[in-house]
Amino acid sequence: MANIVVVGTQWGDEGKGRVIDSLARTSDAVVRFQGGSNAGHTVVVNGEKFVFHLIPSGALYPGKKCIIGNGVVVDPQDLLLEIEALRSKQIELKDLYLSSNAHVVMPYHKRIEQIEEERRGEQRIGTTGRGIGPAYADKAARRGVRVADLLEKGVLAEKLRINLSFWKNFYGLDYSAKDLLHQYLEYGRKLKRYVTDTSLLVNRLMQEGKNMLFEGAQGTLLDVDHGTYPFVTSSNVVAGGACTGVGIGPTKIGKVLGVAKAYVTRVGQGPFPTEIQGKIGEILKEGGQEYGATTGRPRRCGWFDGVILRYAARVNGLDELILTKLDVLDLLDKIKICVAYKYRGKLIQDFPFELEYWERCQPVYEEMKGWKKDTSRIKIEEDLPKRIREYIKRIEEIGGLPIRRLSLNPERSEFLSLY
Repeated sequence: MANIVVVGTQWGDEGKGRVIDSLARTSDAVVRFQGGSNAGHTVVVNGEKFVFHLIPSGALYPGKKCIIGNGVVVDPQDLLLEIEALRSKQIELKDLYLSSNAHVVMPYHKRIEQIEEERRGEQRIGTTGRGIGPAYADKAARRGVRVADLLEKGVLAEKLRINLSFWKNFYGLDYSAKDLLHQYLEYGRKLKRYVTDTSLLVNRLMQEGKNMLFEGAQGTLLDVDHGTYPFVTSSNVVAGGACTGVGIGPTKIGKVLGVAKAYVTRVGQGPFPTEIQGKIGEILKEGGQEYGATTGRPRRCGWFDGVILRYAARVNGLDELILTKLDVLDLLDKIKICVAYKYRGKLIQDFPFELEYWERCQPVYEEMKGWKKDTSRIKIEEDLPKRIREYIKRIEEIGGLPIRRLSLNPERSEFLSLY
């Protein structure tokens, strides 16, 4: 098994969590490389739902190393609560590792995010309010607090002095440096057992020939450089982010797997060319239980978008595609696939980034007949209805890459392999 990166190909919520959980069975370690507790990866085991925000989704298998890389921004309180929640279900994280270089989400980051969203008004991004963007902003501005700083009283005290003074002048925020110092030193004490040089750890494991699985959060169209900016997250979601977010060379990556939902969803504001309004959109939302794992917000739903699939395949260098939630389409008489956009009479095959295009472009659809059968219990490829095979084949043609797995059921074991 090669070192594998798993990324979302849409606007997130594609079902990466259960894909990672499935692949973790044959992996030695699962490494999270970006994002923060704004992510929500869901795995269902024997009817019980587990939602991971910071801890890699492979944690449900005993003996797997779960590694949080330097590219992740960590809310210590959220991480400790997640550890305790798993412990309450008799899941002990004996092999959890946290990068000493990962940056820390502080209380003032959350307040800054709320203030900035309020000031944007109708132009708000639709963030989760978890302080992720401001934490990354502090990182880029070279004033961020890192996990290692939680273990050094003098270093943390000085960084808090500088940051609290800066943000008080900028936003009028008033936090007690003494209280934050005490609180975050205590977090550091509790997390110390997990803290290490994760880049060194990962490279050593690869040298030993271990199978590594790299887990991305969100989706390609939310990447800060390659997404629908400014309606994006604040980190590099694409496969290349695994290298910087973990500290490995690009030659170490063996395979990149993309995950796509059989339709498309997105949370929050921003362009969504294939969004469906009305009854069919409601069918998809309720059938797929399209509510954010982190915020509970309803997701906007739309038809499968081949334009963004082609784009995701290019910027990630995808080798294969995994298609999820096909069973949600079981009730539909007709199903549409977007194959291009039209802008002022011109056909557009590649994803545009100009705001004017997003506001005015129209999706160009191909319509296919639905299969109108319950597919949730199908176990082998030969039992797939002919029309579902046609749907899969058309997506492969549009994306220019093979679909190797399908999910037709939320349970962790319910993946159907295609050959």
